[in-house]
Amino acid sequence: MDAVQLDGLEPSPEENGSVSQSAPHKRLSQVDTVVLPFLGGFGRYQRRLVALTWIPAFLISFSQFSDHFLLGQPDRKCVRPDQNRTSSARDIFDLIATGNGAESSNITACMCSEWRFELQSGLQQNVVTKWALVCDGEWKVHIAKFSLLVGSIVGYLLMGAMADWLGRIPVLLVSVLSVLVFGLAVAFSVDMAMFSTLRFFEGFSLAAIRLSLYVLRIELCLPSWRFSMTLIANLSIVIGQLMMPGLAALCRDWQILQIVIIAPFVLMLPYVWMFPESLRWLLVTQHYQRAKQQMYRIAHSNSIATATDSSGILSELETELQQKPKTYCVTQITSTRNLWKNTVVLCVNSLTGYGIHHCFARSVLEGSASHLHYYALAAIAIASCLVLFPVVAGFGRRGGLLTFMIITALASLLQLGLLNLIGKYSLLHDAVLQDTLNQRFSYAFSIIGMFSSHAVSTLSIFYCAEITPTVIRGGGVGLVLASAGFGMLTAPLMELHNQKGFFLHHVILTCCTLLCTICIPLLPETAGQPLPETIAEGEGLLRRPILPGEQHHLLARTEVREYSRVQDTPLHQVVNPGNGLVPSNSTANGVRTS
Repeated sequence: MDAVQLDGLEPSPEENGSVSQSAPHKRLSQVDTVVLPFLGGFGRYQRRLVALTWIPAFLISFSQFSDHFLLGQPDRKCVRPDQNRTSSARDIFDLIATGNGAESSNITACMCSEWRFELQSGLQQNVVTKWALVCDGEWKVHIAKFSLLVGSIVGYLLMGAMADWLGRIPVLLVSVLSVLVFGLAVAFSVDMAMFSTLRFFEGFSLAAIRLSLYVLRIELCLPSWRFSMTLIANLSIVIGQLMMPGLAALCRDWQILQIVIIAPFVLMLPYVWMFPESLRWLLVTQHYQRAKQQMYRIAHSNSIATATDSSGILSELETELQQKPKTYCVTQITSTRNLWKNTVVLCVNSLTGYGIHHCFARSVLEGSASHLHYYALAAIAIASCLVLFPVVAGFGRRGGLLTFMIITALASLLQLGLLNLIGKYSLLHDAVLQDTLNQRFSYAFSIIGMFSSHAVSTLSIFYCAEITPTVIRGGGVGLVLASAGFGMLTAPLMELHNQKGFFLHHVILTCCTLLCTICIPLLPETAGQPLPETIAEGEGLLRRPILPGEQHHLLARTEVREYSRVQDTPLHQVVNPGNGLVPSNSTANGVRTS
């Protein structure tokens, strides 16, 4: 049977470790090991561009945490009771008779026609106080939070695919222009419907900026620099979170705060000329004319002489200038066997990490809007980023993710189960002392859970960016970021339903952490490895053993095909030992090292 040729799955000419003379793209496809070292490695040019990606990450954090200030619930006091609503006393009596005393007290507190509000966030007025969004109008606040997150999810999915089709820089330009238009328009909203609608498009634009810069940063770095540079960007986000209370106190009004948050994005307009298109993307999609210009520009900036082309890269590039560019779409991932499974596992990890983080945060905050709790969340995020680096350096991507996921699962299980056991079997007969002990244990497990779940979320996104090949990296990272958005979406959804079903929600996410703990060992290790460029290379990433003893039980190469039973799929007809895409020392579990 003839092999089925899929777009983006060109057979490699490598056979038994040797390179054929007819291999036209061999050196050009080895970006991490051949092209970038020839251009100076992670030189001055790349370091400058990576540093420029940290500034937008800092600016995006302002919008990401603006809900705490723009939509924070104020302390309220009724100035003028509503005499027209006294007829509802019968309804209140019925609620008390049926045992719904809390709901009846809420109805009683809302019998007011004029309120006096006091904000704890540093602003004198925000969206809630301007339009009196309390009691019957409180649901509109949750819809506004909902709209920003839904816009982000849609932006990640659509603009991620566009980044693979058109390139990273066009998506960045359109996104910056859009966030300036819609973000500034939010400050001039005349009602809550307009505010929520514009926030949807603001979230859409901010998501596209974050995604395109995240992908550009990953593709600029050599393997040894990727994680540290990404971690600094995450720390920039936390620094922006820490600065938001001071910024709100200076602005005093929500409209001024919104303008101050969005206006600095004007500084990103020159990025279109300062930032070149991703060289990886240009080479793998065969935009060789543009790639040639950029390679000379990088070499000049890094003071690399191109006159002596000892590696033969430039001469090889000259022979391929007439090739027509190719386009790719993230939907091609459905034709793979391993790549889509790895992506799904990381998407579930990201969703679970962000979703359960809200469960832990609620146990600590309990609806509080004080700066002390706000800074506590930021401090936990900083500690998580600082601990994440040595853990990943010591255990690798997969080992680090598994470690933090196990901690998250244990913290959640202990919080759900241990507190009930303490109350049931405790020898303490003082009810007040038992409640105090339960509360302290709950706080301790929640802090540990927030710490580890933040690390899980951060590492899942980065891990997916390393596993996904360059041709569909925008769409792959968009999928995992959209999954993170779905996890964050659980917070306003629970608030919209007045926290009804919260315990079941926490139990489901805890079960997801256990499922993720089982699936994470199936992922391939990417630490120190070159980024995959084509779908075939991404599909070829195989799991390496975690434990040393596991190495002795690996299957031989001749047993791989029968073990995996993928020889009858279209993809495997391309990725087969005959064309060299599977190394001679590969096994079903990874690469044999001994």
